[in-house]
Amino acid sequence: MKKIIYGFIIIVILTICIIAFLIYNGNIKFNHPSSEDYPVRGIDVSEYQGEIDWKKLSNQNIDFAYIKATEGSSYVDERFLYNYQNAITTNLKIGAYHFFSFDSEASFQSENFIKNVPKDMNLLPPVVDIEFYGDKKKNIPDVETTREQLKKLLEQLEEYYEKKPIIYATNVSYNLYIKDNFEGYKIWIRDIFSTPNLKDNRKWTLWQYTNRERLEGYKGKEKFIDMNVFNGNHEEFIEFVNG
Repeated sequence: MKKIIYGFIIIVILTICIIAFLIYNGNIKFNHPSSEDYPVRGIDVSEYQGEIDWKKLSNQNIDFAYIKATEGSSYVDERFLYNYQNAITTNLKIGAYHFFSFDSEASFQSENFIKNVPKDMNLLPPVVDIEFYGDKKKNIPDVETTREQLKKLLEQLEEYYEKKPIIYATNVSYNLYIKDNFEGYKIWIRDIFSTPNLKDNRKWTLWQYTNRERLEGYKGKEKFIDMNVFNGNHEEFIEFVNG
């Protein structure tokens, strides 16, 4: 009897390990948004994707790409300039994003982004990515202070680029800092396990549905790429681009 129990436990453990490996390797994805429901798709990249062949990448059923530009008050993604200069030569709609720092003043963060991202009216609206890093999940930054700094950053970017920025958030950061606040800002939500359902019933604009996609055309230390969909059809996407 004990052998049977031990054998069963081993099978269960092996099954869990195999499933975990397949999920990590991108063979199993929790989300599969259909192209019929979400025909407009895009990627977001950073230096972790390494050298990107934008011509090849742009010919893989995607419509837009967001490129990491800056982080905090001084960090600049080492591949941003290359990615920006090459991405704008493709037929993709291109945008840049800034990774928000809980430890830097908003004015220094906006200055960093503005110094490195051209004011090009053909670009998609700038994005501010707010999510936990380091020990922030254990030592949660003050809600009101964070909202105040984020608001200043968004306003400064809007003033310069003449486009209302988009807020990127995880479910955790959204519920803590964004929910029932920042009305009028479009939301880019990360949810790799299910279809987004924002708790304040706000409509999301972009959805990062997986961080485990594989495409051709890049070779960096990160073998996966983030995939996103736009919440609308192609005509609505054009309105979003022009708006």
